[in-house]
Amino acid sequence: MSLLEQYEQQYATLIAEITAHIGRLQQQNNNNERHDLCNKIDSSLPEAQELLEQMGLEVRELNPGLRSSFNGKLQVAQAELKRLQAEYRMTKDKQRSQANTFTTLDLGDSYEDVSISTDQRQRLLDNSERIERTGNRLTEGYRVALETEQLGAQVLNDLHHQRETLQGARARLRETNAELGRASRTLNTMMLRALREKVVLYGVGVCFVVAVGVSLYLTFAPSSSSSVSS
Repeated sequence: MSLLEQYEQQYATLIAEITAHIGRLQQQNNNNERHDLCNKIDSSLPEAQELLEQMGLEVRELNPGLRSSFNGKLQVAQAELKRLQAEYRMTKDKQRSQANTFTTLDLGDSYEDVSISTDQRQRLLDNSERIERTGNRLTEGYRVALETEQLGAQVLNDLHHQRETLQGARARLRETNAELGRASRTLNTMMLRALREKVVLYGVGVCFVVAVGVSLYLTFAPSSSSSVSS
């Protein structure tokens, strides 16, 4: 498992813990429990931000094909962290407001106790649904990121095969050009040799004709001279 994958798992676990702590904080009425939950959330949020920064550094070292898919995952994770930070602030502000309101109310009335209990149950159900939706979004985002990563790896693999094919075709083309060059040189040599042989043949023919002419001349010339003398 790569370092980037380890960061991803740690981040997903930390986000799930933060979400659960915020859900518990929204249902908690005990001041001590609230304080403990706030401390846990306050320490977990910077840790999550630091993990995102470490993931960003690791993504910069990836090749361009994988870097684009992981950048999308980082953007989704950053948006989810900002949403949790905003929800945490709203929860603390709401609890402060409720605490100020409770100080002015008579909490001994049983009807109000029943109302508060019903409201707490409803908030618990809402928070459970919110946590489930958040987990589903994280799972879906992680699945999409994995599919994008696999698609990017497949594209890179295809490009690698195409590059090898082009390099092989280029090598064969160079070999073909070399063969054509050798064939051209051989053909030129043969043409020059044929031309020389033709010139030699013509020369031999001319010499033969001249020799025949001289021979005929030498043969008939004395006979002609003898006839004139008689």
